[in-house]
This record gives sequence, C-alpha cells and structure tokens, in this order.
Amino acid sequence: MTDATTRAASLLKEHRQSIDRLDAILVYTLAERFKHTQAVGRLKAEHGLPPSDPDREARQMARLDQLAKEADLDPDLAKKFLAFIIGEVIRHHEKLQK
Repeated sequence: MTDATTRAASLLKEHRQSIDRLDAILVYTLAERFKHTQAVGRLKAEHGLPPSDPDREARQMARLDQLAKEADLDPDLAKKFLAFIIGEVIRHHEKLQK
C-alpha cells in the first residue's frame, strides 16, 4: 500500500465512524420526536381534534426549507424527509382516532 492509499483508507475510516455516530443521533432524535408526536396524537384523540393540521405542516415545511438553506442542505431533500415523517405522524394520529 502506498502512503496515499493508507492515508485515504484512514480518512475513509474516520468519515465512516462519523457517519455511524450521526446515524445513531438521527435515530435517537427521531425516536424522541415520535414520543412527542404520539403525545400530541393522544391529546388530539381525547379532545376530538383532527389528526392533521395543514397550516402547521405548511409552516413546518417553510421553516425546514430555511433551516436546510442555512445548513447548506438541499431543501428538497429536507422537505421529502419531513413529508415522510409528517405522513407517518398523521397515520399514527388517525389510528388513535379509531
């Protein structure tokens, strides 16, 4: 192995370790978020509120768009990610309404 190849392998290992740590952070953060959305869903079900709130969802999408731009992340990727999460949250809220 050349010095350049050894250095590249070391850098690759460091990047992968960082990715693994960040993946763990994402999973635990998502779990914490869903704990709160489940509590919201129970409150909505108890008080006869609709499972979705389109106005809030629109505000969240706009907020996420801005955050993504500030973080130098593709806003479309961030919006797709949030849209998926919101869809799952609404699905859980609808189940609680039944």
